[in-house]
Amino acid sequence: GDAAKIPQTDSAGRIDISLMPVGLGAEVVVAPASENLVAGDFVHLHNNGGALNVRKADATTNAKPANGFVLANVTSAANATVYLISQTNTARSSLTIGSEYYLSTTAGGVTTTAPSATGNIVQRLGVATSATSIVFDNTVTVELI
Repeated sequence: GDAAKIPQTDSAGRIDISLMPVGLGAEVVVAPASENLVAGDFVHLHNNGGALNVRKADATTNAKPANGFVLANVTSAANATVYLISQTNTARSSLTIGSEYYLSTTAGGVTTTAPSATGNIVQRLGVATSATSIVFDNTVTVELI
């Protein structure tokens, strides 16, 4: 049905990742969302009754470190495409170029100030390369005691 068709680029001049051959392109995982997700959210992959699910990452607990991020809004129970390490999250806003960002205590969010309360986790997410982009560099997560 789709053989020999010419692909079309998106508004940024890129070819959709789904058109790339296996093993070439972004490393992603597709799994159902266990809550509503917003484009740009950093997310946690978790076991939900024996099935892989996606929820917002949250620095208030060591049970929800960021494993990746989403670039599109996803409603609960719908499939989310999670972009993994060394990918660029281009769906953030109001970032400061060159600043380091950490997982926030606000679910799915980022902050330039590492969390500091007992029980919080400190997870460096990466550096902002523009006002809307962070290169995700998943690092070791440290729980504060």
